[in-house]
Amino acid sequence: MHSKNKQILVVGDRVLIRPDRGEKKSKAGLYLPPSVVEKQEVFSGVVVEVGPGIPLGNPEDNLDEPWSMSDGGSIKYIPTQADIGDIALFLNKASIEIKIENEDYLIVPQSAILILIRDDIHSLAK
Repeated sequence: MHSKNKQILVVGDRVLIRPDRGEKKSKAGLYLPPSVVEKQEVFSGVVVEVGPGIPLGNPEDNLDEPWSMSDGGSIKYIPTQADIGDIALFLNKASIEIKIENEDYLIVPQSAILILIRDDIHSLAK
């Protein structure tokens, strides 16, 4: 994701999500304060950036120095299931709220995502 003059890189199996803060108005027409809406256990939002995934170690590497790479820096990853544009339902307690250029985002580990909703058009484009 690119900001004005910065590039935002998501690390590991984390996902950057623009949250949907839920209904501010109840079905009966009552307006709910933010404290009630924020106590929901499951949030939803749109995936805006995805990390590369979980890095895989090579069993043939020297385990005495796991930080050194014997094959010249090639790292392999188990990719995340989330794609940019997906709608994610995730556990609120696992998310970390950040603000980038006055816009709220959540960093969520893939393990906290319960379900992904993807448009058919989005999945056919791959």
